[in-house]
Amino acid sequence: MVGVESSFISHNSGDGGAIAAAAAGQLSSSQAADDEAPRKTNLSEMGGASFISTASAPSAPGGNPPVGYPTTNMNNNEMKFGGMSEEEIEHLREGGEVFDSLFSTRRPKDAAAGLSSGIKSVARGTVAGAVSLVAMPIAGAKQDGVGGFFSGLASGLVSAVALPATGIAVGAYQVARGVGNSADAMTASKEGKTWDEEKREWVFYLLDDDRTEIEKIEAEIEQNAGSTHGGEGGDERKVKDREYYDLLGVSTNATASDVKKAYYKEARKCHPDKCPGDPDAANKFQALGAAYHTLSNEQLRASYDKNGKPDSSDASGLLDDQIDPKIFFAVMFGSHLVEPYIGELWISSTADTILKDIGASNYEESFDPTNDLGAIHSKSSKESREAAKRKQRKREVTCAINLRERIRPYVEGELSAEVFATSCEKEAENIGEGAFGGVFLATMGFTLKLEAEEYIGFRKSPFVSVEGHWARMQKSAQASKQNLALAGAGIKAARLGQQAMKEVEAVKRKKQEAQQAATAPAEGAKDTAADSEPSEEEKIDAEQAAFAAEKLEESLPVIVELAWAFNVKDIDKTIKNICRKLFADASANMEERLARAQAVRILGMEFMKVGETATAKEGDNNKTASSIKSRAEVAVMTTLAKAQGQEVSDEDTESLIRQAKEAAGLRAAAKPPTA
Repeated sequence: MVGVESSFISHNSGDGGAIAAAAAGQLSSSQAADDEAPRKTNLSEMGGASFISTASAPSAPGGNPPVGYPTTNMNNNEMKFGGMSEEEIEHLREGGEVFDSLFSTRRPKDAAAGLSSGIKSVARGTVAGAVSLVAMPIAGAKQDGVGGFFSGLASGLVSAVALPATGIAVGAYQVARGVGNSADAMTASKEGKTWDEEKREWVFYLLDDDRTEIEKIEAEIEQNAGSTHGGEGGDERKVKDREYYDLLGVSTNATASDVKKAYYKEARKCHPDKCPGDPDAANKFQALGAAYHTLSNEQLRASYDKNGKPDSSDASGLLDDQIDPKIFFAVMFGSHLVEPYIGELWISSTADTILKDIGASNYEESFDPTNDLGAIHSKSSKESREAAKRKQRKREVTCAINLRERIRPYVEGELSAEVFATSCEKEAENIGEGAFGGVFLATMGFTLKLEAEEYIGFRKSPFVSVEGHWARMQKSAQASKQNLALAGAGIKAARLGQQAMKEVEAVKRKKQEAQQAATAPAEGAKDTAADSEPSEEEKIDAEQAAFAAEKLEESLPVIVELAWAFNVKDIDKTIKNICRKLFADASANMEERLARAQAVRILGMEFMKVGETATAKEGDNNKTASSIKSRAEVAVMTTLAKAQGQEVSDEDTESLIRQAKEAAGLRAAAKPPTA
């Protein structure tokens, strides 16, 4: 053990500390049961019995630390024992973090959760012991040769015994904790409470309060962003260049919402379609788009304010900048029809975040897209994760409120089950007419039905519900099926990418050979030949462009298959959380919650029924390369039109897609058959 004069366990140490101490026989079961809150663990060695706490010492009556509690050089942030150095203390803290990451030590909500946590701890301890037995001798041999090998072997043997033993002890303790918490879980469940995974405690969840909290957080973020730019009014901020601000007619203190309002206002004034007599309208509109693109992105705006417009700034990249992934994927998959139930697809919000990060980094003069993508991710990953988490939470709460409103007539007795089912069927038929409508309905319906049946089953019979357990088994099977589909689509995409890379490399080699031949022309060649005919290099460039377009079209079905596999996982997870929020909402009594679940089951069953029929009718029509290409073309056109301030309805979009499909069909029919 590390030299700690007095081995102890602080009441302020984390679950891992309490568990390991109980395993070592240094903490009574009553004391261990009291230590339930999820706090950070600090311990000297995995499985050891010496601990330190980064919190203040526990107080005995009278405000003094308990007898025997180390007090040397102790303050609110650290304690030293027996002359331990800062480095040794930090080592102990790191050991605690390793322990918590290795073993499952969080408070289990009931016996089942305790058993699951215990099994994980045993499995992890066993695996870690086996890895140590192999890795330590190798590491020792690399460092100190033969002596290091035997030293590492000895350490590996100790770890191979100690880690599984610690895993078993921690697992047993977690099971005991789970059993001990089961009574509280039963009481809390009857009271209508829900288990908070982050706080690790039973709470009354209120859906409307959750929405209010999200709005408050967003308002604070907006306020902070406004304070960064100074907000409207007050003295103008000094910036390197204010051309973009003047184009939009806003202050340098303008908020993001101010910039957006100004852009749409100005875009309507100078749109080329509305100014046919102005030859400069197109240039004005393009400049306006560049200004909005820069000032609407926080990172681009900060760079512009500091450095002005980059030297490479021109209109060549504006087309790409105006492609909004949210609009593109909504058109591509027709998700606007189901947005009230599932919100914005994860794939579109993720693409939007990535493009913004790349765009901001591209604005920097030294950006190298081949080397700096990792830096982009590293720089913005934390902020992006937090923003994505907030966005997903808002998405789930918004959809839960939409779903609550959708089923309200049935829950409040305004509609009978038959009439409500008929209304759900009609809605499903409307959704089924859109692109991917059938698969949307089938995916959503199945998840809605299972979530409702699981809740109804366990609400009626908490432990012996056949319906609840059957629904849970179906959910597990569905999750496995989705994972396999995602893995299969990923493998297909990877193989296609490898094949495309090989073919592209072959074209590049051909081009290099042509360039080498061009540098050594044949004797007597006429100089005028190059003027009348395209060079070999130009021919290869044209060939390469045609080849790339052909390969892209061929790969579209595989790309869409992979994207849809992600969508299915996303929709399934989102609807599960939506239903849990809806059923856990403590603003409704238990009878009303049960009625909500019954309504959701009816909705899910109708969606499934219509979805299966629509999917069979669609067949593979939406999976062909020509169909996908048509949707992609319309998606690009729609996002560009909306970026330019034009109003494009969902009906207009679907009409354009149908026309594009018909045109593609005519082209395919007119194309001569290949031999």
